[in-house]
Amino acid sequence: MADKCHLCLLGLIFLSSLLTGTSGVDEAHVFISSGENVRLPCNNALPDCKSTTWYYNNRHSAAVELINLGIKKKNTERHERLSLGSDCSLNIKNITKEDYGLYICRQYVNGQQIRPNAHVYLHVLDVSSSSSQTEISPGSSVTLSCQLYLYSYSDTGVSCDYWICSEGIELFWVNQTGVKLKISDSRYQISAPGHCIITLTTTLLNEDDNREWRCNVTHRDQLKTSVTYTVKISGEKTDHKTTNTHVTKEILIILETAAFVAPTVILLQIICARRAGERLTI
Repeated sequence: MADKCHLCLLGLIFLSSLLTGTSGVDEAHVFISSGENVRLPCNNALPDCKSTTWYYNNRHSAAVELINLGIKKKNTERHERLSLGSDCSLNIKNITKEDYGLYICRQYVNGQQIRPNAHVYLHVLDVSSSSSQTEISPGSSVTLSCQLYLYSYSDTGVSCDYWICSEGIELFWVNQTGVKLKISDSRYQISAPGHCIITLTTTLLNEDDNREWRCNVTHRDQLKTSVTYTVKISGEKTDHKTTNTHVTKEILIILETAAFVAPTVILLQIICARRAGERLTI
């Protein structure tokens, strides 16, 4: 715990140096869930966006130029999902966990940068399942992993430690009614195998069909984003409906038979009565 707090302190010092340094860098933090669309603000933009250039960096590769002087680059992997807003913001469709990282907005006039950088840290929440099947049979065990992909402030990799213990970031699972799932619940096994990741393991029941489990991320008790996972149960889930269907069919057969037999019985009674009357007359 002492080591974690030490890392948190280092992270706090590092962040403070970024915020209070002489570089004048503008910073924003955006939390988004995978699969959603996001808007990244450019707070240093000039009118008409012709001077705006956007870069992307995730520390695992060299910085990539996404927008050059208001024109979208065509040689990037996310080209089709990018667009520039009228306010020079960067719009990204269908976010994936690979999109997390640092986005930098710069302003150039005549080849010279004229304003400080605008930094946007994009943090992505993603949920994955231990089962590759779209439908799971009752009685099967499934593990859902919820991970928050945070951009590291430095090469020491203190981002998760810093955010978790110093900034009040929390990841947790809730059921479809919004109730927080607890470790003490016998139906679920909840664990945190690493920072910024939390797993939920449970054995599926018939009534879990179309049930939703949601992973939330909060910052100082304020919800930032969430991801919902819906379970689909395969095969027959119960025989009650089948039994009821058979009973209904049997009732219909009896009613249809009765509807056919009743007029026949009445007609036979009339014929017998007439014949009996004829015998009495003779």
